[in-house]
Amino acid sequence: LCLQVPELEKATVRIRQPERVRGIIRSLREQGVAKLQVISDFDMTLSRFGCNGRRCPTSHNILDNSHVISEDGKKKLKDLLHYYYPIEIDPNRTLEEKRPLMVEWWTKAHELLVQQKIHKGDIAQIVRESEAMLRYGHRRFFGQLHKNNIPLFIFSAGVGDVLEEIIRQANVFYPNVNVVSNYMGFSDDGVLTHFKGPLIHTYNKNNTVLQGTGYFQQLSTRTSIILLGDSMGDLTMADGVPSVENILKIGFLNDKVEEQRGKYLDSYDIVLESDETLDVVNGILRYILAE
Repeated sequence: LCLQVPELEKATVRIRQPERVRGIIRSLREQGVAKLQVISDFDMTLSRFGCNGRRCPTSHNILDNSHVISEDGKKKLKDLLHYYYPIEIDPNRTLEEKRPLMVEWWTKAHELLVQQKIHKGDIAQIVRESEAMLRYGHRRFFGQLHKNNIPLFIFSAGVGDVLEEIIRQANVFYPNVNVVSNYMGFSDDGVLTHFKGPLIHTYNKNNTVLQGTGYFQQLSTRTSIILLGDSMGDLTMADGVPSVENILKIGFLNDKVEEQRGKYLDSYDIVLESDETLDVVNGILRYILAE
């Protein structure tokens, strides 16, 4: 398979069960483009984790660090991050322990943002001034999916308004892209007053927050899935798909690589360690879509 997908030879690639992965990729190709959909996380999956030794911002960070947030607000948001982020990535805590704490974190952060009276009209500028970056190869990724009418479902615990603006400014917000995320609610004069429910955090990306959207039901013939994520919470993103025939799970391992490697290799079919590109994903798509 490496002949057809040479990107799998990259030094960043780790695969625990190569034979199994080969089988899945071949099946995805055999099932054909009409059955394929891509389900992806956004922050640190489609967007970059780091650049030149510095962390890139998530959609929440972009707001937190922007000129519309007061110094006091910035400090409080940073304190929340320093307290809750280590819990989010702690390999020794169970998901059951983490879930209520993530709800706590997101709720507190959203309340702080609401206090800042953010204007809807400021979001485009906030994104333009930020250091938001999509991974290398994003044009090809979004372009291949669009050209072949393959639905891309972005399931994000970030801020929907911000991540949509990032995609829009990159000129890749095609009609095949659907986003489910935490969206802001604005007053008639365009001031942030609340976040619309249901709350999506790292560890509830599953059916519970998709009820009523009916998204996967409309795509019931799309039984081949490529899933892209960067956390354990992303593994459940395809749970709402009525009948999965083939699923290839690709995980970006961005942080604490040595500590988390075993867990990622147990859970994802392909693990990409400290890889800021979409090369492997694009290579697999090229192989599946080749005539």
